[in-house]
Amino acid sequence: MDKRKVITAYKRGFISVHECAQILGIDTSQMKGLMNDPNFAPESQLPLGKQSANG
Repeated sequence: MDKRKVITAYKRGFISVHECAQILGIDTSQMKGLMNDPNFAPESQLPLGKQSANG
């Protein structure tokens, strides 16, 4: 599963931080660093013409 989609689901409130971390296979404490990582911006913020890996 695309990590950006999981993070987007978390940011939109569809899943909890614990569920997000569990899906990504990381510790909940690592979520803070991941949320600040520009490589995992929501897909709506991707530059035009660039598609997701699953798209």
